[in-house]
Amino acid sequence: MGPRCGVLLFNLGGPGTLEDVEPFLVNLFSDRDIIELPLGAALQPAFARLVAKVRGPSVRRNYASIGGGSPQLRLTFAQADALSARLSRADGRVPVAVAMRYWRPGTAEALQELAASGVERVVTLTLYPHYSRATTGSSERELDRVLARPQWRGRFRVSGVDRYPEEPAYLDALAATVREALAAFPAETRDRVVLLFSAHGLPQRFVDAGDPYVAEIRATVRGVLERLGVPNRHALGYQSRTGPVKWIGPGTDEVLRELGREGGRAVLVVPVSFVSDHIETLYELDQLFAGVARGAGIEDYRRSPALNTRPAFIEALAGLVERHVEAVP
Repeated sequence: MGPRCGVLLFNLGGPGTLEDVEPFLVNLFSDRDIIELPLGAALQPAFARLVAKVRGPSVRRNYASIGGGSPQLRLTFAQADALSARLSRADGRVPVAVAMRYWRPGTAEALQELAASGVERVVTLTLYPHYSRATTGSSERELDRVLARPQWRGRFRVSGVDRYPEEPAYLDALAATVREALAAFPAETRDRVVLLFSAHGLPQRFVDAGDPYVAEIRATVRGVLERLGVPNRHALGYQSRTGPVKWIGPGTDEVLRELGREGGRAVLVVPVSFVSDHIETLYELDQLFAGVARGAGIEDYRRSPALNTRPAFIEALAGLVERHVEAVP
């Protein structure tokens, strides 16, 4: 890492308090990379405010059930701090800033932080291991818009890591969380535990347009299973599917019900597309789908831990940055 190089972490963001829920939803549903209204961009803000108002009460209840807000910002800052320490040089730490797509700090704030640290070269690093136009792609386009402003034009040299579904160190770290959780099941039933990998859903239109997300999710699942080397049955489902559009499937809840009908009694759900805890793990997997599992007759339902700031994951991120800097001088 050069003396004037910094890292910009891309993540989605989440409301830190219950009062933040509706503004966060407005930001989310204003993004035409996710929802593109046929009547054009002019109506998008009004649509976003309407959706936020309608969905706000139920979403607030969900966040209240996990402590009153998303821990994602705190965890992402902890990941940034750990990565900065790992990349540190003899003359000091490598600056690592956080750019949340739909909450604060945003991309402009993150660039201001890097500029204040004297950074001239920015390496972007996504915290979405699997590329999609709706996630990393949206953050990249937001960065392009900000860099086009007069005060930033030509200020930084920018390149980055936009995915790592088959990065060996990342797969090692993810497999270790599964191995740890699987070892906690009773020895006499461990081989019969179904490994249910759960990824964030994506509207089908993205896949139809060539989005690589699904293929990359499956590549990660294969890599984890190769490392585990266990005889357990496995399945893949998609969660967080909302709105009146066609989504990729099957849904994680649908898979759980099917497993119950087939007589499955022990399931370990693996959050495969998430690198930190937030509403999708703490509410959807731990609470909502736990109830689905019980209703389906699954007696032992557990989740493997998120990567968060596990040293093996931070080491994987550091390796990605270092190799990128060497490959793109």
